[in-house]
Amino acid sequence: MVGSVRQLPLRSIQGVDYRIITGLSADTDWEAALEGADAVVHCAARVHIMGEKSLRMMSAYTDTNVDATTHLARQALRAGVRRFIFVSSVKVNGERTRAGQRFSESDLASPHDAYARSKLEAEKALFEIMNRTALEVVVVRPPLIYGPHVRANFLQLLKIVDRAIPLPLLNVQNSRSLLYISNFASAIEYCLTKATAAGQIFLVSDGQDVSTPELIRQLAHALKRPVRLFHFPQPVLSTVAAVLGKSAALGRLTDSLQIDDGKIRTVLQWRPVYTQTQGFSATAEWYRRAY
Repeated sequence: MVGSVRQLPLRSIQGVDYRIITGLSADTDWEAALEGADAVVHCAARVHIMGEKSLRMMSAYTDTNVDATTHLARQALRAGVRRFIFVSSVKVNGERTRAGQRFSESDLASPHDAYARSKLEAEKALFEIMNRTALEVVVVRPPLIYGPHVRANFLQLLKIVDRAIPLPLLNVQNSRSLLYISNFASAIEYCLTKATAAGQIFLVSDGQDVSTPELIRQLAHALKRPVRLFHFPQPVLSTVAAVLGKSAALGRLTDSLQIDDGKIRTVLQWRPVYTQTQGFSATAEWYRRAY
């Protein structure tokens, strides 16, 4: 998000004070927001948008995800902030995993698009700042995060399952790591409070990988809707998706993406607070209220 910057009045939710700052750029003035802060959790970013190809769009990722991030880190350092948590993405590791493979923090980075490359550049820039200063940087690379108020692809899948639309995905035999929003918040808390987190990169997940057919079954159960899956040859499905220009969308439903979150469990002694079943149930309850 770029544009003019203005700070709105201080507000409060459940006893927690906050101020909305509209605008995220290398010129944003964070002084008032950082006053008295001991740590920063930086989640804001320009997110991946399908179909973006132009050079102007590519540079927008750098402007927001790299330049604005490092600008915030430098202002945080001047304000006396001790720890800077940067929410990156598992897409830094790559788009998919092969059978028997799991991404880990020690893998060579393999970003495939402008969004992922910008996240990797930001990680490197933040660690360069840490190496020259007293700022403690922690990088978290989550997979797809779901829960109440979820948007984008997960929300679309919820709508399809709720409408009981038949899906040709019964043949799919993939496995994906997901992260429930409350488990994500718990992991962030550990990154904020544990001394051993400083200078580390962590992959984090629910610890329960799920195939696309099983995900649909669990969402249907949580929504109390029938499961409508049928057999369809995956090579034919891939060909149809390619003709329609939907290969990337199909890949998100059929490819595997598994992560090894053993490092955060060992280094920080973190464990997921909620099971995936609980996460899907909470997500379905919110969806019912919202839609």
